[in-house]
Amino acid sequence: MSKLKAVLALEDGTLFSGTGFGAPGATAGEVVFNTSMTGYQEILTDPSYAGQLVTLTMPHIGNTGVNAEDVESDRVRAAGLIVRDCPRRFSSWRANASLADWLAGQGVVAIGGIDTRALTIRLRESGAQNGCILAGTEVDPAEALERARACPPMTGQDLALPNSCTQTMPWGEGSPAIESRLPGEGPGHHVVVYDFGVKFNILRMLVDAGCRVTRVPADYPLAHALELQPDGFLLSNGPGDPEPCGYAIRTIREIVERRLPTFGICLGYQLLALAAGARTLKMKFGHHGANHPVQELETGRVLITSQNHGFAVDKDTLPDGVAATHRSLFDGTLQGIRLESAPAFGFQGHPEASPGPHDLRALFDRFVALMGNADAET
Repeated sequence: MSKLKAVLALEDGTLFSGTGFGAPGATAGEVVFNTSMTGYQEILTDPSYAGQLVTLTMPHIGNTGVNAEDVESDRVRAAGLIVRDCPRRFSSWRANASLADWLAGQGVVAIGGIDTRALTIRLRESGAQNGCILAGTEVDPAEALERARACPPMTGQDLALPNSCTQTMPWGEGSPAIESRLPGEGPGHHVVVYDFGVKFNILRMLVDAGCRVTRVPADYPLAHALELQPDGFLLSNGPGDPEPCGYAIRTIREIVERRLPTFGICLGYQLLALAAGARTLKMKFGHHGANHPVQELETGRVLITSQNHGFAVDKDTLPDGVAATHRSLFDGTLQGIRLESAPAFGFQGHPEASPGPHDLRALFDRFVALMGNADAET
């Protein structure tokens, strides 16, 4: 592991000194914290973290190295990584590289030796704020602070389009063997996934449910998508502020008007809500972790969920015809909606849960059932 000096500067002037690992250089973004105890490789490759410096509250990160299977996109999407300790050695029968070497190979800047508890408390008190990691043989805290303050805020940024695929792409891979799940032999519904920064495990779970899957770009014209003859649309997760994504909101509004089965996840759920007439808001520090309790309003049942979002649908702006279905037991924020005029629903958390609990996988079954009902009606 290379010996680099490193500094983390927050825009409010708070400075942390540590050790650089990964690539040398500077990176800026919104600093957030994630409370998951496992899954650092999946977290770093989740496109929902684009533009963010991820603080992992678990103190030891990198113990099991990295491998070719535990990725949620084609590369690291987080802007940088902040940890308490990255061990010099890793141990896992699945590993083929160390975390530090993997980050360095992708040009990702990271900092260790940070008091992540103090940083997390700071973010909980002040809210998520921009920061900069500067790593090298010599580092200038003043430069890091200047870069942190020059970084644009997350509000107003459309990060979905730059993290989407650029052409239609079929997907046929199911869950890996280690998950002990085989692709289902379902009715073979064709699902078109609008890719706003989709996690691979969403696509895998659609295949597990027996679906045929095609990814399309975030701004793909609906007329072209309809030529693919889909049975339903999945609106994927993704990074950034949903409100600037007017192209997606207009497309989703037309999908809903056509009464086509639709399932929105995370950013896709927020875009569905905006298309239905609701509004979104920036959260103080967001939800990032794999142990968030969410209540299903109809039954009162409590589900443990994986979460990763900094924006939320404002429950007070839901128009008539849009029903709330879930709420967070951490802060009462809205977690799910159902449209009464169309076979469309959305959920804020990650039902594919990679990493995380599996309590929400039934939402994929619900989506498949909606497509089956639509087939019966036609």
